[in-house]
Amino acid sequence: MPLWTNFGKVASLKQRSITCEFEYDQGTINKTVTVCELNRKTMMKKLDIDQVAEFIRAQTPETRIYLGCDSERVKINGAWHADYVLAIVVHINGNNGCKLFGEVQRERDWDQRASRPSLRLMTEVYKVSELYLKLAEVLEGREVEVHLDINPDEMHGSSCVISQAIGYIKGVCNVIPFVKPDAFAATYAADRFKGLRAA
Repeated sequence: MPLWTNFGKVASLKQRSITCEFEYDQGTINKTVTVCELNRKTMMKKLDIDQVAEFIRAQTPETRIYLGCDSERVKINGAWHADYVLAIVVHINGNNGCKLFGEVQRERDWDQRASRPSLRLMTEVYKVSELYLKLAEVLEGREVEVHLDINPDEMHGSSCVISQAIGYIKGVCNVIPFVKPDAFAATYAADRFKGLRAA
């Protein structure tokens, strides 16, 4: 079940924190949180694309959609794996609260160099583009942003895939993706999923 926020006015999701009302099985709570603070039950469930599409379809044309993916390397029984975290932020009317959907997928990580994880980063790109394509019908005509957790600064290891990542999203999704520091759906939203999983 996705996490539902109230419709309290928020100037921009890029402010990275909003006051939300969260619905849990046990009731609701109000608190100020980062853009994507989710409970473990929500995070561990498989993403229901039909439910996401139905929710987006019911929104006004002004509603903005942000898609992102991030990953984290974890060692399990001596073998490296990656937790890929997909995040969908549905920004109601483009200026109200938001509804958040997400999923964690664990796969083997075959990168030889942790400091320049090109294979893992491109897998993030493939996963977020696949998510875009699954939702393409309901995204048509809406303001949609694809966010990549990639830093264009050559001082950072993620810069090793910047050209092919941007080119892939442009070619497959026909949008220009956002990268750090403007990729909050990947950097902050997906990051929060990971933090809750590790807690």
